[in-house]
Amino acid sequence: MRRLSEGTTVAATTSIVLIIREDPRTSARPVEALRIALGLAAGENPITVILMGQAIQLLAEETDDIVDIEILEKYLPSFEHLQIPFLLVFPSGPAPELQEGFAVTVGSSESARQAMAEADRVLVF
Repeated sequence: MRRLSEGTTVAATTSIVLIIREDPRTSARPVEALRIALGLAAGENPITVILMGQAIQLLAEETDDIVDIEILEKYLPSFEHLQIPFLLVFPSGPAPELQEGFAVTVGSSESARQAMAEADRVLVF
């Protein structure tokens, strides 16, 4: 709790960065990580989701090969509606076509490091 003035306190917000590095075409962990991110976004704390490497497939137009696609399709509209920010760090090679409507910023490893350094909490999947 932070004290504003005598007798007045407010809860301090904690910024969160959630990093997803695994390929959602070979593991269910990336989709589970998005579910966790959505739960954290329901609170008062600002959250940024960083998708690194093949994890970017979570926002790709072509999602047929994603493990737990049914769960992903259930939660992605909430990310779009809430405009939860995504920072994308693309792998080398061809980039997938991305779905539209999400709050996406294209970054680099350096911008991901900076976001982690500025966050109060970092979760890595």
